[in-house]
Parts: sequence; C-alpha cells; structure tokens
Amino acid sequence: MTEYALIGYPLVHSFSQQYFTEKFAKENIDACYLNMEMESVGHLAETIKAHPQLKGLNVTIPHKQSVMPLLHSISDEARKIGAVNCIRIEDNKLFGYNTDVIGFERSIRPLLQPWHKRALVLGTGGASKAVVYGLRRLGVEPALVSRTPADGQLSYSDLTEEVMNEHTVIVNCTPLGTFPKVEGCPSIPYIYIGERHLLYDLVYNPAKTLFLQKGEAQGAAVKNGLEMLHLQAEAGWEIWNR
Repeated sequence: MTEYALIGYPLVHSFSQQYFTEKFAKENIDACYLNMEMESVGHLAETIKAHPQLKGLNVTIPHKQSVMPLLHSISDEARKIGAVNCIRIEDNKLFGYNTDVIGFERSIRPLLQPWHKRALVLGTGGASKAVVYGLRRLGVEPALVSRTPADGQLSYSDLTEEVMNEHTVIVNCTPLGTFPKVEGCPSIPYIYIGERHLLYDLVYNPAKTLFLQKGEAQGAAVKNGLEMLHLQAEAGWEIWNR
C-alpha cells in the first residue's frame, strides 16, 4: 500500500491525516496517511528507509526550513520563498515544493479590495515566508511583525494608529489562539481596526479565533486558514502523483 505522511513536532492537532484518510476512503484510493512526529529532521533519512512505500510528505512546524538542506532538488518557487512544506519521493530522491503559497493565494484573492495595498504579517516562521511571497504576487506589499524584530521588521510596539490605517490586510502566521489555548491572540491594537481591514488567520481550529473575533467586532472582514489547507493539500496530491 502506498504511504504518505506528515513530519513535524508536535502533531497532536494536525489537519492532514484526517483530510487524506477521508479522501482515500471517498475516492477508493489504496493508500494510507501517517503522522510521523519527529523533533529533528536528522531522523528523516532513517524514517524514509524504514518506509519503502512512502511516496510523499507534508512538512509542518518546525521543519519547513530545516528540511531544505536534506533535499535533492527544490522548486524555484520554494527556493525563493525559503520554505518547503511538500516533498515528493521518487527513486529514493527527495524533491521539495511549497504548496502553502498556492493555498494562501487562492483563498485570499477573492477577498482583496482595491484599498488592500499593504499588509502586516504577524510572525516570521516558515508559513509567513509563503504568505509574504504570495502577497507580493497579489500586489500587496507586506511588512513583517515580530516579538524580536530584525532589520526591516516591525515590533508590536511599532503598530501605531497610522501604521494600522496604512496596512489594511493583517495575516496571523503565529500559533496564537490555536485549540486548546483559544484565549490567546496577537497583541495588536485592535481599536484601530475598521471596516476597510481584512484579517486572515492561518489558524483554523477554532474556526473563529480570538484574533478574528476581535477584528470582526471592529467591522473587519475575516477568514481562517481552513480553505488554504484544503487547497494546499490538493496541490500536494497533484505533485505527488505527477
């Protein structure tokens, strides 16, 4: 039986296994999907060797960047983004791609309005790299926001009323607000959010995080990351079955 899997740590609340298990059952596909929890990608080679039927991997936190040096080839897009979340295994070689950007672009595009010209991207991990790349392709200039900002990044204390008014798209790429710690949310000044804002949360569980609730209360349009996950999963399936 053909195998596919997710690598990352931790994987307690992962989306992929349930999605693909249901897909395989519904479409009568002779395959299974495994959660392969690993704290370090140093275990990847031995894991793949132990699973000769493994044809594809999804990659999640914290390995989207650290896995890259282990790959035989990386798509131009994934290399430009600087993160890999999808790996195709063929003839014992590993080929890396980024489907996060596909899912993000396709899910946010219908919500963008003419005044959505600048965005705040909260968090600087692997997922944020795909978001930044996707926003620029959509004509929206992103600014990264971090608790420990580097050159060219904003801190949360920099988010003045003027900055919030200029950046009418806000994308949460942090895990804050994820079940079961639903009381958490990024520490942005929600009082400056209004009807022209669009808040997008990569978190999908719960369906409406505190971040989205606070934005909606101020009149903003909001969307969670569930559709993005569906779209990136299907893009990955196409890559695995080329």
